[in-house]
Amino acid sequence: MQKRWRILPFDPDQVEQLEAQAQIPTVVAMLLLNRGIDRADDISSFIEAKLSGLRDPENLPGIPEASALIYQAVKDGKKILIYGDYDADGMTASAILYRCLNLLQANVAYFAPNRMSDGYGLSANQIRRHHDQGFEFIISVDCGIANADEIAVAKELGMQVVVTDHHEFADRLPEADAIVHPRLPETDYPFGGLCGAAVALKLAWALCKLDSEATRVKPAHRDFLMMAVGIAAIGTVADVVPLQDENRILVTHGLRSLKNRPPLGLAALMKLTGLANKKQFDAQDIGFNIGPRLNAAGRLGQAPLGVELLVTDDQQRAQELADYLDNLNEDRKKIERSINLAAVKQIKEKYTENDPAFVLAGHGWNAGVIGVVSGRLAEKYGRPVILIALDQMGVKPGIGSARNGGIGNLHETLQHCTEHLIKHGGHAAAAGLTIDENQVDIFRSAFCEYIQESITEEDRIVEVVIDAEASLSQLTPQTIYQMQQLGPFGEANPAPLLCTSNVNVVAGSAKRMGGGERHLSVKVSQYGKTLRAVAFGQGDWAEELDQVQGPIDVVFKPVINDFRGQRNVELHLEDWKPAADSI
Repeated sequence: MQKRWRILPFDPDQVEQLEAQAQIPTVVAMLLLNRGIDRADDISSFIEAKLSGLRDPENLPGIPEASALIYQAVKDGKKILIYGDYDADGMTASAILYRCLNLLQANVAYFAPNRMSDGYGLSANQIRRHHDQGFEFIISVDCGIANADEIAVAKELGMQVVVTDHHEFADRLPEADAIVHPRLPETDYPFGGLCGAAVALKLAWALCKLDSEATRVKPAHRDFLMMAVGIAAIGTVADVVPLQDENRILVTHGLRSLKNRPPLGLAALMKLTGLANKKQFDAQDIGFNIGPRLNAAGRLGQAPLGVELLVTDDQQRAQELADYLDNLNEDRKKIERSINLAAVKQIKEKYTENDPAFVLAGHGWNAGVIGVVSGRLAEKYGRPVILIALDQMGVKPGIGSARNGGIGNLHETLQHCTEHLIKHGGHAAAAGLTIDENQVDIFRSAFCEYIQESITEEDRIVEVVIDAEASLSQLTPQTIYQMQQLGPFGEANPAPLLCTSNVNVVAGSAKRMGGGERHLSVKVSQYGKTLRAVAFGQGDWAEELDQVQGPIDVVFKPVINDFRGQRNVELHLEDWKPAADSI
């Protein structure tokens, strides 16, 4: 895979001015300028991200109508169903509203669908089933905006429906009693990047205000909302929405909430993962520890247990659920590794490095985890990858998950190949599909042919965008700490990516590490300064780096590794090349 390194341009005078005004290192000044902060006075407000920066919930389109309807249903004693989604965002959204309505003493239950049998979004069969159980009111969370037909079924049954969602719209809006959505047509909410959990939090906030009959909510409601900010932070990070504007505020304060006042289930889970021992959390702790365990439940058909973990007030049950989800996550990892090995074997047997895309299929592959594997392979090989889980008995259609690896438009390509598919959906970078097994080979040919024709050689080069260049000697703990203040890092606010040239690999230091020896550990030195570097998922680099002749140039994220009380600067290696091929 070809890569092009590009360092973001900067104005030396601006850097020097901000550096002097704020008394910060040059590289930190560059990072601030890259984020649009060019005045020393703006730095503290960016870093603090005050909770008061959240907009009033009534400003979010649909909340005044939705909160009034729900509050009246609570007062009337109606049986209310929270209908969620099976991913971490859907689970956290469900938990927030369930906890809120319980606080208001509502007659409420939640439903988290099974990924394999129920599918995404509202199901007409599940709506009818819950209607038969006496439910009169449905609140969808993190889904529903594209379920006009299913909501019509609920309305025909005499049920009231409130939709809360953040996803893309279908051809028509559902005829619900109220719709809460940050990008609702003909509205002008200033920030459309909220996830499902954040939308649910805003609705819960509005309900608490109604119940308090004041702008300032009751103490019990305030305690709940502060806990809910932590739960919403999980959904925000796990759903990979932009960490800007209100999302940045939610995650900044949500991380503190998770540390100081987690629900019982999360407290048990954080103890299991070692997070409870950390002095403070960052977004990566959600992204690599909490989010995957919740998502593992959804991927393996156990989403209700993920919601229960977030809402239980029973200490023993909280521990049981944390143990179960932790074990489920280990099962998920094993399944992923098995599918990954089989997929890589297919690539080696059926494809060459010149093929424009990989379409891989296997009997018995778990449809819940193939998206993770296809994403990993697309990133590794720098081209579109589709994994198709075929039914063992050959009776049911295959389920496919596609990722584009930064190249090509999946939505457009699948539209071109639609005659070979039962259905498909998604966007340019990620998509899903359903296909009959007897169509896989012809679909593979059509898909690869279209990708080949629609992308140029230039498109195949992956661009690595670098914030700034810095020598190893500049990477002091104090400088890294100042860089970390620009977090929480994630989508649209990535962790600082730096580069440096003419680095020497310490002889014999390049080694594989971790489960399955998937990762790399190596020591690098430059002008007398030696640091440890790690590269996740790049164990293959060990042999290459061990054989390299002469200095190399590296792209990396600088971090502080806090291990057993020792705090050391470390590099998370993203890319490297011989110095002769430097930037």
